[in-house]
Amino acid sequence: MVKILFICHGNICRSAAAEVVLKQMAGEAGRRDLRIASAATTREEIGNDIYPPMKKALTSSGYACIPHAARQTVRADYAAWDYIID
Repeated sequence: MVKILFICHGNICRSAAAEVVLKQMAGEAGRRDLRIASAATTREEIGNDIYPPMKKALTSSGYACIPHAARQTVRADYAAWDYIID
């Protein structure tokens, strides 16, 4: 299992979008060996869904947005994930 974590400031735009896109691409490619998630570097958006204009851009581009709740990275993430991409 390869574990990939995307991070950005609030986890409601860039990292959340990257998670949606890579999850869909992995599913379409039949890649069941990937664990993909996203997180924030700050606390201000914790619990919030993907930013509405970003969600609109994703859905209009053919990506299915699953329910999302922004979360902040924790120290344990550095040991738990194989790749952390910001």
